[in-house]
Amino acid sequence: MGQPKRKQSKQRSRKRRGANVFSEPQLAKDTATGDFMRAHHVNPKTGIYRGRQVIDVAD
Repeated sequence: MGQPKRKQSKQRSRKRRGANVFSEPQLAKDTATGDFMRAHHVNPKTGIYRGRQVIDVAD
């Protein structure tokens, strides 16, 4: 197996690892209720997705 010609610096390694930082999910505002939810997901409170009732939610 091949060996690296030079030592990889700490800064170079940390730059690469820093690109994999977790980001918080983007939230979209529901037009009907005004709640914030994940975009392109079913609203967990109402069970509605794109204007249709998809899931029965027991209140």
